[in-house]
Amino acid sequence: MTATIGRRERKKAATRQSLADAALSLFLEHGYDQVTLRDIAEAADVSTTTLLKHFPGKEALVFDEEADQEAHLVAAVRDRAPEESVPQALCAYIKRTRSGDRNSDDPRFASFVELVRNTPALDEYAHRMWIRHQGALAQVIAEETGADDLRCAALARFALEASALADRAGDPEQAVDAAFDLLEHGWESSADTP
Repeated sequence: MTATIGRRERKKAATRQSLADAALSLFLEHGYDQVTLRDIAEAADVSTTTLLKHFPGKEALVFDEEADQEAHLVAAVRDRAPEESVPQALCAYIKRTRSGDRNSDDPRFASFVELVRNTPALDEYAHRMWIRHQGALAQVIAEETGADDLRCAALARFALEASALADRAGDPEQAVDAAFDLLEHGWESSADTP
């Protein structure tokens, strides 16, 4: 019985990956707005109904690693060094992630980033998906620090927004540093520095 469940789950995962790969290829080749769900389903050799069982809409086909992102954010806080503050750990994680994105081995990655930034529907969806991690991040911050929920929620929200701010900055690394300096030290000490 467990072999059947394992096979079924593997098949679902393979179909899901095939759909995501087909969607990305089509989006990069033709542009997001020119590709329909039917085009993607045909490219993956499944029905549109099957596609919709795996993904709730077209935007979701582009962002299929949500669970992994959340797990990594939580681990950045939970697995930080004892002398490292939560803002320092989150700053380091965001910088590592952004650096890994820039140095991706996938030759399509730069095109993917450009597609997302130049497609308002995808850009807005990406931001919403990223901010959805606020609850899990706030919870782990509370567990690790014992701080009250409101402070943890604020830190989680501002940390996530720092990454979004960096996406629009001329110098993304400087933007991340400035945002986390403010989170770590507050407005008064940050306002005194050039």
